Amino acid sequence: QETRSNEESTDESEEDESEEEPKLKYERLSNGVTEILQKDAASCMTVHEKFLALGTHYGKVYLLDVQGNITQKFDVSPVKINQISLDESGEHMGVCSEDGKVQVFGLYSAEEFHETFDCPIKIVAVHPQFVRSHFKQFVTGGKKLLLYERGWMNRWKPSVLHEGEGNIRNVKWRGHLIAWANNMGVKILDMISKQRITNVPRDDISLRPDMYPCSLCWKDNLTLIIGWGNSVKICSVKERHASEMRDLPNRYVEIVFQFDTEFYISGLAPICDQLVILSYVKEISEKTEVECCARPRLDIVQPLPESCEEISSDALTVRGFQENECRDYHLEYSEGESLFYIISPRDVVVAKERDQDDHIDWLLEKKKYEEALMAAEISQKTIKKHKILDIGLAYINHLVEKGEYDLAARKCQKILGKNTELWEFEVYKFKEIGQLKAISRYLPRRDPVLKPLIYEMVLHEFLESDYEGFATLIKEWPGDLYNNTIIVQAVVDHLKKDPQNRTLLRTLAELYTYDQRYGRALEIYLTLRHKDVFQLIHKHNLFSSIRDKIVLLMDFDSEKAVDMLLDNEDKISIDRVVEELENRPELQHVYLHKLFKRDHHKGQRYHEKQISLYAEYDRPNLLPFLRDSTHCPLEKALEICQQRNFVEETVYLLSRMGNSRSALKMIMEELQDVDKAIEFAKEQDDGELWEDLILYSIDKPPFITGLLNNIGTHVDPILLIHRIKEGMEIPNLRDSLVKILQDYNLQILLREGCKKILVADSLSLLKKMHRTQMKGVLVDEENICESCLSPILPSDASKSFNVVVFHCRHMFHKECLPVPNTVSSVQFCNICSAKHRGPGSAILEMKK
Repeated sequence: QETRSNEESTDESEEDESEEEPKLKYERLSNGVTEILQKDAASCMTVHEKFLALGTHYGKVYLLDVQGNITQKFDVSPVKINQISLDESGEHMGVCSEDGKVQVFGLYSAEEFHETFDCPIKIVAVHPQFVRSHFKQFVTGGKKLLLYERGWMNRWKPSVLHEGEGNIRNVKWRGHLIAWANNMGVKILDMISKQRITNVPRDDISLRPDMYPCSLCWKDNLTLIIGWGNSVKICSVKERHASEMRDLPNRYVEIVFQFDTEFYISGLAPICDQLVILSYVKEISEKTEVECCARPRLDIVQPLPESCEEISSDALTVRGFQENECRDYHLEYSEGESLFYIISPRDVVVAKERDQDDHIDWLLEKKKYEEALMAAEISQKTIKKHKILDIGLAYINHLVEKGEYDLAARKCQKILGKNTELWEFEVYKFKEIGQLKAISRYLPRRDPVLKPLIYEMVLHEFLESDYEGFATLIKEWPGDLYNNTIIVQAVVDHLKKDPQNRTLLRTLAELYTYDQRYGRALEIYLTLRHKDVFQLIHKHNLFSSIRDKIVLLMDFDSEKAVDMLLDNEDKISIDRVVEELENRPELQHVYLHKLFKRDHHKGQRYHEKQISLYAEYDRPNLLPFLRDSTHCPLEKALEICQQRNFVEETVYLLSRMGNSRSALKMIMEELQDVDKAIEFAKEQDDGELWEDLILYSIDKPPFITGLLNNIGTHVDPILLIHRIKEGMEIPNLRDSLVKILQDYNLQILLREGCKKILVADSLSLLKKMHRTQMKGVLVDEENICESCLSPILPSDASKSFNVVVFHCRHMFHKECLPVPNTVSSVQFCNICSAKHRGPGSAILEMKK
């Protein structure tokens, strides 16, 4: 029974349910073929790139186009057609039948040959170049293999190529090589040398050769593929080396691949470096437990030296497969298009290599949408059946069905692109399933822009359930995407229920900012103490709005507030800021301190005020302020420091006011710090002050030790040592005296060293000056007398002349110089002496 009706779709393969993609696709050859096979049965077929030739059991030969439509019909014989052969041009055809008839004729010419034999003729093969006059040859096979050649007077001359090994079952002619199979094996004949070059014996002799015929196929001009029983051999024809020839043919055959298959071979064909094998299968029926015919298989295998690797395997449901034998199946192929034709008595199925459209079909069937989309994008110029957008939409729907809403929304960006209609459709679809939040992050914001209603719908969804998400969208989305007024009102309504919600307040401030209502935004930011308040003021120049909010800004972030106020003095004056901060002296101090650090003179009118502020809030910076300020009233500062008993500051002020003795006395009495007193004395560098320090310290041994250790470089230590009372115990006296002596020795060494360096430098410079003054000076016509401004050399060189040249390079005629002083004969350059550049003594007096 047939498992599929004649009207079924053209896909005739049942593919394995595994994840591996099939390599081929199948369709039944219909149209005229269906009509033929309803009344007749196919016995053989030959494929040409332009057409097909189908032979039947009732002796008919049909020429078909590639769609299966009948183009020509030949009534050749009343019995089965065994073989049809075409030359490469497709203009000549050879036909043989079961009743012994052989016909070779031109499809487009009157050329024709008829012959009837007394036995069935199983095969016929015309020369591949039969269209050429010198290749008018063909072979037939029954009990003998006969070669027919057209000779003189267009007569056909037969010659026996082989006989005696049973019926010739198959023959294939390629180039100059003919391969045929008989009951014993496969032979190859070289038509150039007319020598048989090989004999490949049959492996399994138990199989009847008429029931399990040999399949032959030339892969190229030198490679023959043999399939017989369940054995496959790939043979390569090679040239024999001249040294090995002797009496042997000049060619030989090497079997390069050999392997066995699981089933019996009905046909084979090459596909790139792989093989397509049509197999006849028998299996045990589960119901009757009797061996029966199963569906034939079409396998693609990768040949290996002694085995093969299966690439794909498909079981084909052909009509009447339950009744067919191995010999009833044939496999033909079209080399140029990689088309494979599976011929059975009741059916012809075409197998094609799957193209990119088929690949995408399979991926979609397996729900591998991501891979299908990628494949479509890569091959968008070659695919004909599919559109990238359709695949993408199917992918989005698939993800939504699976509940992967975020991934589906993310894919919308890539798939929907700039198509606003599709975007809006998808948004509504996400709304229906309650997943507007998922798609919100991926909505387009620029090129394209959707209708404002879409964005408002998403914002309302977040406002009802997720304040933080709502705030994020408001921050990320440009304000022109939606109607700002509507959203502001919605937020205000929600704030009525929760007035202290910081997230909503912050978002409302941002919305006010988009709406250019900066004053309201600033009030909310200040209330929230939000970090963006300063950015808002700068960005929108809101300084006029913060004149009465300076305290709030300072309370929020005094450092940023002060920097902003100082950077914008032209918009908010110093006086205004100080006035606003009058009731907050600690903030006033921060502002004035930073102002003073920037410019010591700008806030000079407030320096008196700052003394009290520093004394109250920042004493460590009071002394630096007093030192750097030139506008600070010293009497006021001294009064404040004395009131607060600030010793260091008082000392500084006393010394600055010229009362160094009181300052020193305060250091000694209040601080009891001899080192500080000595340092103060060094700074003042006043002998009377040292005298006071010595007098104060003379009855205090620790002070004496300090003076001895530090006084040596400023005051003669003898003055101190002579005043020390006899018998007074002075801590570390010996060490102090040793240090004084060491300091003295060090000073002597330093002086001697400096003296040596000075003498060496003076000598070196003197020698250099002497060398310089001893050098000659060029005097030529270009030089002039600095006094009379005439050329220094006379025009008549024969006359005598006197020239005086000074080391400063000024030149004079001797008679132009004033008469030298009678006391000293040294002459000086008049020009250099006048410019106070020092005298230049005459270095040369030229006479001639």
